[in-house]
Formats: sequence, C-alpha cells, structure tokens
Amino acid sequence: MNSAQVKELARGCGFHLVGITGAQPAAEADYYAQWLAQGYGGGMAYLYGRRAEMRGDVRALLPSARSVISLGLLYNTAHPYSTHWEDRDLGWISRYAWGEDYHAVMRSGMQELVRRLRALACFEHKICVDTSAVLERAYAQRAGLGWIGHNTCLIDQKIGSWVFLGEILTSLELAPDAPAPFRCGTCRRCIEACPTEALVPTGRSTGPAYALDARLCISYWTIELRDSVPEPLREQAGAWIFGCDICQDVCPWNRRAPSTADPAFSPRGGAPAPPLDKLAAISEAEFTEMFRSSPLARARYSGFLRNVAVAMGNSGNPRFLEPLRKLAERGDELVREHSLWALERIQSVVP
Repeated sequence: MNSAQVKELARGCGFHLVGITGAQPAAEADYYAQWLAQGYGGGMAYLYGRRAEMRGDVRALLPSARSVISLGLLYNTAHPYSTHWEDRDLGWISRYAWGEDYHAVMRSGMQELVRRLRALACFEHKICVDTSAVLERAYAQRAGLGWIGHNTCLIDQKIGSWVFLGEILTSLELAPDAPAPFRCGTCRRCIEACPTEALVPTGRSTGPAYALDARLCISYWTIELRDSVPEPLREQAGAWIFGCDICQDVCPWNRRAPSTADPAFSPRGGAPAPPLDKLAAISEAEFTEMFRSSPLARARYSGFLRNVAVAMGNSGNPRFLEPLRKLAERGDELVREHSLWALERIQSVVP
C-alpha cells in the first residue's frame, strides 16, 4: 500500500483533507510544556500531567506507530458569521456545535477508512479524535493539511479553518507529505478582533508567534469552565452561549470558505441563534434531550444557564428581567450569581 492509495480511500470516505507524516515526536511538544507552565490551559486538568507528557510522541499511544494519517472534515455551512449578526436578544452558538457531535461523525468515517485500508494490508492502528493525547494541529501541519495561524487554528489555503481534525496512527510505513508553509504573514485581524485579547504574543523567535490564553477565551468560559466567569470579563462574552468564532469569522482565509452539504452539521436545536428567554426556561430533562447528541451537552445544564444569563444581561433588554428573576430563584448558586449580575446590568441601563 502506498500514500496515494491511502489518500484516495480517505477522500472516498468523505474527508476533505488528508496528509501523512512520520510518527516521530512533535517538535511543538516543548512549547506545549511552556504553554501549560504559563497557566494558559486554565482549569482544564485533562491537559496536564501524564497526558501532557504523552502528547509529544504518538508512540506513547501506539508503540508500533510509524506513520500518522491526518484527516480533515469541513463543517462550514451556508449560514451567517457571528460578526454579521446584530440581534443581541438571541444567543449565539459556535459553528462547530450547530449539528451533531463531531466526535461520532469523525470516528465513523475513520473506522470506515480503516476497514477499506485493511482490505489492502494488515497493520496495527489507533483512531484519535480530539480527546486523545495528540498534538493534532502540529501533526496536521507537518502532514501538509495547513498551517497553524495566528488564531492558533489550523488553516488550509483552499477551505479555511472550519475543519475538524482526526488522526489514524498506523504501523504502516508511508511516504510523508511536505509540511504546509505559514501564510498568515503580517495579518493581525484575529488578534485585533478578539474582544478579550486572548491571543497573546509568545516572544519566541522560532515556533508560534501567538498563543491562546484559555483563561481569557470566551470559548473556555462557555464550554470548559465549571466555575464563575470572571466578573470584569463577562461583558466581553456578548451573546455567546457556547463557544466563540470571532477569530475565525474575521480571518481572510475564511472569506470564500466552501460549505458542506453534510446534514450532520446542519443547524439544529435553534442554532445558530436561539431565543434567550426560551433557553432560560428549559428544564434539565429538556436540556438533556435537546442536546443529547450535540457538543452543547459538554457545558452541562448549570453552565449552560450561566451562559444564557450572561448573554441576557449583555443584551440590556428589560424583557429579560422576569426570566432572569426566575433563574435567580433556582437552587443552583452558579446560575443565581450570574442571573443577579445580569439583572443588575439591565437595571442599570433601563431608564
């Protein structure tokens, strides 16, 4: 089996990007350790410890690995970007979470690819999708899928950054691709557009010029953070109730990004901009049912209502006063704290 056959089969399984690199340790592992040491990982405990040590070398996951097949799946749909939306009475959901949970979609396609590859050769393998201890963007860049932009996303010259990544570690010896060149140049649009200044300079002469400080990132607050959103920063969250796409929405490489027709990524559950008052009224059982196979389940019920409360407060709309009072009466202290903040914020601007 050769690399050309692997790529042909991968495209036949629906993947838009495919590239191959060796299973050698990732040079970016050194900077990843520095990133963690600076506290940029925030409270995401799963990024630290033993899993952090494993990320630099995929052979920690598959000792027989000789090649890494990097795959990319386009999830952009023909709907507006958040930067083109002005109705602050609606919440906003990150584009990647509009449809089904991408982990399942990616894994299904990768399992099919492995099945087709096994018809041609015998090999050991491991499928990795996001949750595995792999520096995905580093291996994808080395495999030629794109470069790691100033916004820290992987960017492909033709289809932009709206891409889910996954890897198949394999014992097969495959010819590697050339790494993708860096093409952000002097562009700083993502850096300047970030409302919380979460894209920070690294000061490095080699490696990434900018890094993401998760502690300042709206996506981190609305998805990963289990505690209170820092009060001085809540206003910057705007209408975001799950994730944030601003640094991708303003990227010039996404201006002509193609759209996928895959129904798995079509908006569902009110995405991309559901009414905030309706979200504030859902029960925990309704939340579980509504987002059963959606990435939004990761926020958990109390975190989700916390986000909704902050978005309502940022709207300044007095019609949200009653829904916020009801949220504040709930037993959950996290929801109560943010609801009271939102009430005070709206009341301060209402004549």
